[in-house]
Amino acid sequence: MKSYVFGPFRLDPGNRQLTREGEPVELNARYFDALALLVAEQGRLVTKDRFLDEVWRGVPVTDEALTQCIKTLRKQLGDDAARPRFIETVPKHGYRFIANVDGLAPRQRVAPPAAHPWSEALLLAAAGTTGGGIAGFIGGLIYGFAGASQPLAPGVGAVSVLLVLLCLTIFVALVGGVGVSLGIAMSARFQGRYMPIAGGALGGLAVGAIVKFLGLDAFTLLIGRSPGDITGPLEGVVIGGAAGMAYAIAAVLGEGPRWQRILVAVLLGAAGGVFVTILGGHMMGGSLAELSHQFPDSRLRIDRIGAWFGESAFGRTSQLVTSALEGGLFVAGIVTAMRLARRSIARDD
Repeated sequence: MKSYVFGPFRLDPGNRQLTREGEPVELNARYFDALALLVAEQGRLVTKDRFLDEVWRGVPVTDEALTQCIKTLRKQLGDDAARPRFIETVPKHGYRFIANVDGLAPRQRVAPPAAHPWSEALLLAAAGTTGGGIAGFIGGLIYGFAGASQPLAPGVGAVSVLLVLLCLTIFVALVGGVGVSLGIAMSARFQGRYMPIAGGALGGLAVGAIVKFLGLDAFTLLIGRSPGDITGPLEGVVIGGAAGMAYAIAAVLGEGPRWQRILVAVLLGAAGGVFVTILGGHMMGGSLAELSHQFPDSRLRIDRIGAWFGESAFGRTSQLVTSALEGGLFVAGIVTAMRLARRSIARDD
């Protein structure tokens, strides 16, 4: 693939390199693709939608992200927005590359590298699953210590109770994280800034339904009794939708302070957890309490949490507070991990 020369610059798409009088000019992969697109369309308008489709590949970004991209390109080219020599702004429409380009055939396009939507989606989903697992670890420690602090039956060690509840909570969080984060990641391939909300809700619905039905069948088959109303599709839809909304809002907030995006995720997740309880559903804490009530001969007890809120058992207040805590941790873990992965892909892609 030939190089393209404009002014003192040479653009080499094959080697993905921009040089000025032989010296490399540093550009990250995303900005290089933007410049390649502009050069390819020399003299013609490149709209915002073109940039989103061919440079950001449908990933939801704000107008500020494109503005920052053009600002960086101008800085590296030594261009001036007020008196442009290379990149001209077409107000409310897009940008145009106005310098003469040697080596560019009529209507020839310097195409960005082929996208790999599945690999990107899987990387984002893996990051979100990891974030969900970390949230499950924190929640598992809380429930584990609460269960281990109860009076235990002879032969049952506090460490065993802690480890069992910790592993169980992590497992549930990882499974939920897979569905929600994969749904969000795949929805980003479609146009629409708020598509992640639908993706997260659908992913949570699918995983919640599968886990609940398999759990009910497993308990009925092995023990001969239903475990009761444990976590399922209702919880998956609400918390998945909250995670998708937090992810979409994080994209709108752009590169602002990270604490803002984390706070939004915590608040939306907590609101989702409370909403689940109000609708009669059960998060992890409520599911554990339901199991202990359905199987009174078991050694599973988390009533100690109720005492923290002045209740004799795991009551309504305990359920509301723990549901908010679980939802906030889970959504913040998934969204923060996915955003970090998204930024890493944008730098290295």
